[in-house]
Amino acid sequence: MQVKASILTLVSLGLLAFVRAADAEKLPATDVKRCSGSKPFPLEVRVEGCLTPPCNIVKGSTQNFEIDFAVDKYITEMTTLVKATTLGIITVPYELPADVAAVCPNLMYGAYCPLYPTEDVTYLFSFPIGEYPEIGVKIEIYLVDQDKQVATCFVCDIKVVKGNGGNTFYQLDYLNRE
Repeated sequence: MQVKASILTLVSLGLLAFVRAADAEKLPATDVKRCSGSKPFPLEVRVEGCLTPPCNIVKGSTQNFEIDFAVDKYITEMTTLVKATTLGIITVPYELPADVAAVCPNLMYGAYCPLYPTEDVTYLFSFPIGEYPEIGVKIEIYLVDQDKQVATCFVCDIKVVKGNGGNTFYQLDYLNRE
């Protein structure tokens, strides 16, 4: 009996260490805002390289968002919808390729659809940033289920910035030659 208890304790400690290691690999949370109305808000959002918006996003790149959310019903498929607002007045849908918009194939940590009520999952949204002008943009990201109902929604301010074009800068030190 004592051997069984020891094995159970070791297994429990191993699982706890595994869960803590998985959490340690997560990016720090980004301070995103709620969408208007009473749409469900994610448990947490992590934008790679950004803790406090506006997040600088390099045009022509792909920005990763990890979105932790819980569902309140049975879900067989989900789609990502994005709206972009510039200059505070112009809001347009941001078209995504089908493979990027599909949520289920991009769930992390072994999760897959269908999702069941109260299940919480993490979705890796690889947001393609086109060759747009270098301006501030408010993006609203909606995860919509098979019934066109919003499962979760959040707002994140971004600033589209120019990359360095892959240039590497070298500082030459002519004064310290030997």
